[in-house]
Amino acid sequence: VSDSVVKPELTLQNKRSSKIDSLLTHKYLGIPMFLAIMALIFYLTFGLIGSYLSDLLAGGIDALGEFVVHFLEVNDVNAVVVSLVQNGIFAGVGSVLSFIPMIIVMFTFMSLLEDTGYMARVAYMMDRVLRKIGLSGKSFVPLLLGFGCSVPAIMSTRTLSSDRDRKMTIFLTPFMSCTAKLPIYGVFAAALFAKNRALVIISLYLLGILISILIGLIIKVFFYKGKPSPFILELPSYRFPHWKSVLQLIWERAKDFLTRAFTVIFVASLVIWFLQTFDYKLNPVADPNHSMLSAIGHVIAPVFAPLGFGNWFSATSLITGFMAKEAVISTMAVLTGVSAAHVSGQLQTMFSPQTAYAFMVFCLLYTPCVAAISVVKRELGSGLAALGVVIGQTAVAWIVTFVVYHLLLLF
Repeated sequence: VSDSVVKPELTLQNKRSSKIDSLLTHKYLGIPMFLAIMALIFYLTFGLIGSYLSDLLAGGIDALGEFVVHFLEVNDVNAVVVSLVQNGIFAGVGSVLSFIPMIIVMFTFMSLLEDTGYMARVAYMMDRVLRKIGLSGKSFVPLLLGFGCSVPAIMSTRTLSSDRDRKMTIFLTPFMSCTAKLPIYGVFAAALFAKNRALVIISLYLLGILISILIGLIIKVFFYKGKPSPFILELPSYRFPHWKSVLQLIWERAKDFLTRAFTVIFVASLVIWFLQTFDYKLNPVADPNHSMLSAIGHVIAPVFAPLGFGNWFSATSLITGFMAKEAVISTMAVLTGVSAAHVSGQLQTMFSPQTAYAFMVFCLLYTPCVAAISVVKRELGSGLAALGVVIGQTAVAWIVTFVVYHLLLLF
């Protein structure tokens, strides 16, 4: 080999990458440093930059809503139509749109990390951790994508060579907290945990990861025994992020969020407004407690009573959350009849800190949205497996929320 192989000298870029790797991929310091970087990103997203920009946008949406409603009232438009515009459209869709800045801020930082080559190092470091639950470092990429959206994350499992690893990753990916849940965390954290907003939201992300690890261990022992596939990865040299790829990723996430806001969330808000505004004889009701929606919610509410939020409006919002997780907040905005900037204040009278945190935990863990379930069915080729994901995750969410809520009551 020494006679026939000529090794080129390391370039300046290679040497620089090796020095950085000696710290960022350190055996003991690598993962703590990754967690610290993610904690900083979450703090900037939910505490310092993102929340400020979201509040500004919420104020702008409120001002626009007030102008439109005033215009309709001045022109003697029917009161039901005014209610539809005010409570159905601006309260429902507007409450979700106000969280676009948080999503943009988060994915700006995430795309920067990805484009520098750092995320490849994280996948390498996580291989040792993931093997404890029966997966390889290859599964890290789909799991990481799950923090954005479960749909592309589940689809990306096609790159896994092992059928066993692929199925396990599909089952664990929905436990990652996708961006659709950000409006839920943002509103509840602002309402009841204003001083510790970032810490509360970070704790939810960590809880989702912890639960996925526990479920992974259970699946490994009882369902998918065996060893994960080998993991070989070429680490690219570090480089400065390319602004085009960063902007493209941000645009894709923002476009996806906007598309859902003006399709699924819009329709869900209109349906909730209709059910809340009329009774079974289609007569407008002055009190929402006499509406069709209240009757439906009261039937389901007892299931959630042991979790601390056994009221009909919480039950109703969780049902609409099955269509899209953002619909949880748009539903509550419609039910309370307040604007995007005032949803948090209204929730302070409806939830205690314990029940609010329990509600967020349930939203974190219960069934993925309809789009994610349809992808699970397509990827696994079984409607029974998709139904199992719905039932299994909801059962896990109920049990974990019950434990968390009653632990919080002790303190």
